[in-house]
Amino acid sequence: MIELKRTDSDDPDFVALVKLLDADLAIRDGEEHAFYAQYNKIASIKHVVLAYENGKPLGCGAIKEFEPGTMEVKRMYVSPEGRNKGIASQLLLELENWARELTYTRCILETGLKQPEAIGLYKKNGYRQIPNYGQYAGVENSVCFEKVINL
Repeated sequence: MIELKRTDSDDPDFVALVKLLDADLAIRDGEEHAFYAQYNKIASIKHVVLAYENGKPLGCGAIKEFEPGTMEVKRMYVSPEGRNKGIASQLLLELENWARELTYTRCILETGLKQPEAIGLYKKNGYRQIPNYGQYAGVENSVCFEKVINL
């Protein structure tokens, strides 16, 4: 059974999972990795969800305020041994629920064209593609999504 835990960016399990995520992204993004990495710092993230199976951390995700009313989904990752178990969707739902509890009405996110699994996950969970926002505007390999979450 998958157990979810709400925490923050100081959690050592989150730090360890993000290291695995960054290693995977460095391979996928190649020369563009440094550009994306500058926007993926984890210090001071107050809203992190971890997924465990039998006490072992298998996945993570986070949200941080982008603007009033809007949370940005960050640092979504499921380790290879945790994949194809629905963990990413569970993490995403818990992040949306937390954002809703904090009275946010929209979640946005950026992912890369080189991450087709992520694109599929977000579409499957009701996210719709939007024009690239903020620092991702004009970045060819970025894809941005949003989902309105009702109160």
